[in-house]
Amino acid sequence: MISFDISSASENWDNINIETICRHCAESLAGAKPEGYREGEVSLLLASDEEVRELNRDWRGKDKPTNVLSFPAEDFPVPDGMPVPLGEIAMAYETCAREAAEKGISISDHTSHLLVHGILHLMGYDHQTDEEAEEMEHLERTLLAGIGIGDPYEGDTSDGERDA
Repeated sequence: MISFDISSASENWDNINIETICRHCAESLAGAKPEGYREGEVSLLLASDEEVRELNRDWRGKDKPTNVLSFPAEDFPVPDGMPVPLGEIAMAYETCAREAAEKGISISDHTSHLLVHGILHLMGYDHQTDEEAEEMEHLERTLLAGIGIGDPYEGDTSDGERDA
């Protein structure tokens, strides 16, 4: 199963039960085993918009905050007994909270969606084309339904920009 090494750089995340969210997402992924699934460890940074804006600027050339960023790990030999690093995910609290409020959903449900989204990126999924986006969104719906969360795209009125 996927495990998480969680670090928080923003006290805003203190009111979110992130351990439960991580466990539920890991269980759903382990049950569904989408293509590219593998067990290992995800480093999860719970950050502020400013911290994620800096990462987005430095790594993607986009000088603005975004909800979630994923950085897949390189494949390399891992000593026996050590978790295989799958990659790193950074989430921006203010953006996540604002989006949840705009959608009229709990921040916990939105955080679950963004975590699943980020993990799928670590597994090689992307959404640069309409076909890729449809595949990824279908997987997200399936995985979230497995933990009792409704369709995150239902009623989505976004401009269609794919940023994460």
